[in-house]
Order: sequence, then C-alpha cells, then structure tokens
Amino acid sequence: MIIARSPLRISLGGGGTDIPSYYEQFEGSLIAAAVNKYVYVTVTRPFVEGIYLKYSEIEHVERVNQIRHPIVREALKELNLKTPQVEITTLADIPSGTGLGSSGSFTTALLKALYSHYRRSIHTSELAELACDIEINRLREPIGKQDQYISAFGGISEFIFRKDGSVDTYPLNIPLDAVHDLEDNLLLFYTGHSRSAGSILKDQVLKSKSGDEAMIENLHFIKELGHRSKQALLDGKTHLFGELMHEHWERKRARSPGMSNEAINNAYQYALDNGAIGGKMVGAGGGGFLMFYASDSEKLRWAMSEKGLPEVRFQFDFEGTKVILT
Repeated sequence: MIIARSPLRISLGGGGTDIPSYYEQFEGSLIAAAVNKYVYVTVTRPFVEGIYLKYSEIEHVERVNQIRHPIVREALKELNLKTPQVEITTLADIPSGTGLGSSGSFTTALLKALYSHYRRSIHTSELAELACDIEINRLREPIGKQDQYISAFGGISEFIFRKDGSVDTYPLNIPLDAVHDLEDNLLLFYTGHSRSAGSILKDQVLKSKSGDEAMIENLHFIKELGHRSKQALLDGKTHLFGELMHEHWERKRARSPGMSNEAINNAYQYALDNGAIGGKMVGAGGGGFLMFYASDSEKLRWAMSEKGLPEVRFQFDFEGTKVILT
C-alpha cells in the first residue's frame, strides 16, 4: 500500500494572476503558503482485477474510460496501463469547495501515489505541471496553477507564471519570527458555505480574454499588491502585510459580483471591529474560509465564535506532496 499526502494552501497575495487568460498576456505573479491540512490518497493492488475507487462515491469498473471521476480517469490514462488492477481511496482534513485548493492537492497526491505504486519517479516540478495539465488542459477547468504548485512544493513561495506557460518557483526567506507571528495571528474561519472555484473564475476568464479594461487593471493592481505583500513578509513587517490584505480584499471583491455577499461582508466588518487588521476570502471567493491577520487574536477568535464561524488552526507545511507510507 502507498499513502501520499498533499498540503492545502492559503494564497497570500497576487491570486488570480495565475490563470492562463491573464498570464499568457502579461505574466502572473503570486505568493502562497502550504498549510498542515492535507488530502490523502491511498493506492493498493486489490485481490481481484478491476479498478476500485472510494471517495465521496464508490466506483468499480473494468476499464479506465469507464471511470466517472474525471481527475482519476485522466491520471490513470497518463500511466497508460494495459490491465489496471488498482484500488484508490481518498480522504481529506477539510472538504472541497472551501477555497484551500483541495482539487490541486488531490491531483498532486493522486499522481504521487500512483507513480510510487508503479515504481516510477517524478520530479516535484514535473508533478505540479502534470497536475496542471490534467485539470486545466485536459479537463478545461477555468482555474489557475497556484494550487498544484504550492501543494507539490510546500513552504511559503513566490511563483512567476510566464507567458509560455512555464513557472518559476522561489521559496521566500521570511524571518523565523515573522513565520511564527503569522502562525499565531493569521486566522482562518469557515463561513459554512462551499462553492465551485470554476464557477467564480469563469467570469474573470471571459473578461480577461475579451480585454475588459476594468478586469485587466484590477489584476495588474493585484499583481503589484502581491509584490508589496512579499516584501512586507521578507522585511518581517507582518502588521503591514495585514493592512495589505485588506487592500487586496477591497480590490478582489470588486472583480466579480460572485466574490462576496451580504453575509460575508457583515462577517468581514465584524472581524475588523474586533481585532482584525485586514483579511480576505481565501481562494476564488463566494464562500469557504475568511482569513484575517489579527492585532488581537484572542479577541477575534471570541468574536467570530459568537458569530458562529468556527476556526481552523494551522501551521505551515514545508514538505509539500510526499509519500508517507510504502
């Protein structure tokens, strides 16, 4: 049996510029961090022939093209197995549709587990790019590349998305005190609502491709804000980073009407009134997790608990996608 895990992620600045409709014209740039909440994939050889899948559904088929789960189907196609005899089971610390990049984490964990099971090696950058190819090119999902890359590499990193589709990865040398400060004061609260990232991002993709001036200007600004956020972290100025998060959210929710709603706006303002310096929706928006940088973390925790928004505590993951049992 092989068990692989991939970390989920939080986007720290520049999110949205990792989508092809933008970076193929202007190049994208963002910073993201992997966290110690994981997607797990187990792969084993069953006693009898066939393909057995256990996720939110159960499948038992004889051929790869009969698989309903699109990512599993494309991953097994990639391995080009003549007579598949495999059982795949998935588990996750946090459900999908919550803005923490679970789809990218699942894809990288699945590929890592399959490659290990069939005794094939794959480099971290190859793993990330293959996961992107499956989700973006083959399945035509209107998503970006950050989830697959930060899951594969782990840590806190800057990614540059080149016009030709290549990606440069730069781990950030953030002062250790600043890393600990972020783990203490960067807080995640679940809104109770999940959503499809693709449905939110579709509007951005269409407007970017059509050259919509407001959308392009917004993404240019978000990219520059990502650079400023990176520098604040490198300088250990976490308070400034929190202020930039607020500026980022103001621009992000102006990008599309699906980014926020009245309940999210009310919760956000309540957090600002109770110890938060700044924050934003993690991921595409519309639901999932609100993330805040707090000047008074205990006050914010108490206030959000009163609002009925549970906290998910985390630390950063610096290992990325890995096999944890063979």
